[in-house]
Amino acid sequence: MNIHQALDWRYAVREFSPEKLSGHIVETLVDAARKSASSYGLQPYKILVLESKSLRQDLLPYSYGQQKVVDCSHLIVFAAHTNIGDHTVDRYVTQFEKTRGVPAAGISGYVTHMKEALASKSQAEKQAWAHQQAYIALGTLLTAAASMRIDSCPMTGFDHNAYDDVLGLANLGLESSAIVALGYRSARDRSSGLPKVRFDYDDLVIRM
Repeated sequence: MNIHQALDWRYAVREFSPEKLSGHIVETLVDAARKSASSYGLQPYKILVLESKSLRQDLLPYSYGQQKVVDCSHLIVFAAHTNIGDHTVDRYVTQFEKTRGVPAAGISGYVTHMKEALASKSQAEKQAWAHQQAYIALGTLLTAAASMRIDSCPMTGFDHNAYDDVLGLANLGLESSAIVALGYRSARDRSSGLPKVRFDYDDLVIRM
C-alpha cells in the first residue's frame, strides 16, 4: 500500500471494535511520533499512552460525549511543556552530545541562536509554539497508523483543563494539546465506507 492508498484508507473513526492493539504495534506507532520533526529538534512535549479503561472513563465526562475515548484500544495524549526557556535548549544539547558522541562546542553559535529565539517570545507565544510542535508529532502518528492499517481519530474537542487535572499534568509541567484514539474500526461504523471529502488539488494548492 503506497502513501496515497494509506491516506485514502484512513478516516476519523466514529466507533471502535473491542479488539486491542498489541503492545508492539502501540510502541511502534509511539516511536514513529517520537521521530517526528520539530522546530530546532527541541520536542517540547510529552506523549502519554493511556491503556487503562478506568482512567479513560474518568476522562469521558470531559470529552464532549465522545465514547470512543473509552472504547478505543489506546488513547494517546500529546501534552506540551509549560516552561520553555534556556533549559529547553540545554536538554537538546545533552541529547546531541549523547547521540553524536561529540562535544556541543561545535554548535555553540546555533545554541545561542536557539536560546535567543525562544527568549524573544512572550510566554503565550512560547506556549503556542510548544503546542504547534505537538501537532506536528500528531500528524506523524496519524500517517504512521494509516501506513500500518491501524485506525485512529484525532481530537481537540475536549475540556483541556479537566484533562490536565485528571492526568495531573500541571505537576509534570505539561498541558494537553490533542488526543488520539487508536484501535480497529467497528464493522458497524458506516463512516468507514464513505468517500473522503477533501478539496480538489487546484482548490487547495497555490503555485507561485
